[in-house]
Amino acid sequence: MPYDATNMKDWEIGQAAEVNMPAPEEWRTRLGLQKDELIPYGKICRLDFMRILERLKDRPDGKYVEVTAITPTPLGEGKTTTTMGLMEGLGKRGKNVGGAIRQPSGGPTMNIKGTAAGGGNALLIPMTEFSMGLTGDINNIMNAHNLAMVALTARMQHERNYTDEQLQRLTRMRRLDVDPTRVEMGWIIDFCAQSMRNIVIGLGGRMDGYTMQSKFGIAVSSEVMAMLSIVRDLADLRARMDHITVAFDKRGKPVTTGDLEVGGAMTAFMVESINPTLMCTAEYQPCMVHAGPFANIAVGQSSIIGDRVGLKLFDYHVTESGFGADIGFEKFWNVKSRLSGLKPNVSVVVATIRALKMHGGGPRVVAGLPLPDEYTKPNPGLVEKGLGNLLHHINTVKASGIRPVVCINSFHTDTKEEVAIVRKAAEAAGARCALSEHWLKGGDGALELADAVMDASKENADFQFLYPMDTKLRDRVKKIAQVVYGADDVSWTSEADEKAKALEADPKYNDYATMMVKTHLSLTHDPARKGVPKGWTLPVRDVLIYSGAKFLCPMTGAISLMPGTSSDPAFRRIDVDVKTGKVQGLF
Repeated sequence: MPYDATNMKDWEIGQAAEVNMPAPEEWRTRLGLQKDELIPYGKICRLDFMRILERLKDRPDGKYVEVTAITPTPLGEGKTTTTMGLMEGLGKRGKNVGGAIRQPSGGPTMNIKGTAAGGGNALLIPMTEFSMGLTGDINNIMNAHNLAMVALTARMQHERNYTDEQLQRLTRMRRLDVDPTRVEMGWIIDFCAQSMRNIVIGLGGRMDGYTMQSKFGIAVSSEVMAMLSIVRDLADLRARMDHITVAFDKRGKPVTTGDLEVGGAMTAFMVESINPTLMCTAEYQPCMVHAGPFANIAVGQSSIIGDRVGLKLFDYHVTESGFGADIGFEKFWNVKSRLSGLKPNVSVVVATIRALKMHGGGPRVVAGLPLPDEYTKPNPGLVEKGLGNLLHHINTVKASGIRPVVCINSFHTDTKEEVAIVRKAAEAAGARCALSEHWLKGGDGALELADAVMDASKENADFQFLYPMDTKLRDRVKKIAQVVYGADDVSWTSEADEKAKALEADPKYNDYATMMVKTHLSLTHDPARKGVPKGWTLPVRDVLIYSGAKFLCPMTGAISLMPGTSSDPAFRRIDVDVKTGKVQGLF
């Protein structure tokens, strides 16, 4: 029976569902795993993916289902909730189903977004473990990433203090001659700490480090996290770990983690983290959690490793892409699928009446403040006006060769008339459409969605990439801007254009993925522009180089790698029951 989602908090539903959560031995039996393929870790487990993939290498893959969304409000439109609900609905239909989602960051969890565990009866459990560090992947990434900065700053100090002869004799190191004004990497912490965006380090005497400007980003923006999401195995991760560009020397040559001889130690922190963590929905469908890359700057997907394992273990494997289809699906389409060699059967586009009203001209939605009446009372006119954003994302998915399934993620304030408007428009645009009440009813509320996905998976999708790999960087950006964002053109600052030309001329970068950096709150670079803006140009101000992940990241708008904590953060409502030790207040 589903829980009373209208009167119970998410953490209360999670704790109630955890009472009957399968133990490791039961998971081993249910998933047909051998003893050494499942590694117990408290209430949850890791999966030894190399052993599983080797044993099941000849088993046909299951159906590959991707979940994306329209351009969201700042509250999010329920992609994770829909991912959980879809798995529960397929489970109710008797299907062998599982999934993979990203690990949440402590920053949003303790701020205004919440844990990204879904919600209501479409929830991932155990919720507390998921929200509070899980099996240590983000901590391991922080250690690996920050070790590179320790290696760099120590090296800079020693090179300043020693002559070339002393450097060689005392440290067996050659001089790297790092340019302190061109240190690309910064430090990371898993909180939204705006006061650490720009800092000065090394204050004190000569033995207190090298004095220079530095910075902090949020942990999930780390290139190490991006690498975890795309590698195929430990050997791939180890090879990439030597190629991260940490800084440039005074001649303009990259200084890498390999130059600092720190890649091996960084990889040592990641040995356990390369294995996905096994969790489940509130109705006990298995779901892996692996990687949490920042979708604004990285690929924004659960890991390729998780998807490879899921496609061997399940007849239906559901994976989620970060943010709307202009960001998450575009990167799934042209980066993740290209790197993995896996082609999706179905893409689900999540839409809400609330978000469509916003795109139709509704009042500003602010996280942490009550919704204006326009979003909680019937207003078919606003829904009609906002349909353009949904249709735009439908066309983006169709451009890949997939006929999407639109999921109307139901809220109790939605009316039949408003839902009918969305269904009619989606179907007229060539998409399937399903209303889903998974938040309220769990799997029983997601049967229409499950049926639509099963039906769609029978079609032979003609999946094609947006551009071939030999397309030049600036041409790729223009293609993405025009086809996916709806821009008229792209403008480059003189510095960005010069950098792009140099990258295009260097064959070393020919196989680097194009990882667009853009706000998720608009199809444009400006988060305030809603709907489907017309007559605009996408400005590119820089191109970041992630040489370990092999990403070239064109920067648009004012994206920060370190979000800020709000005036009314979630941590004010999170506490511990001192009698039971259970965490309360997570959402």
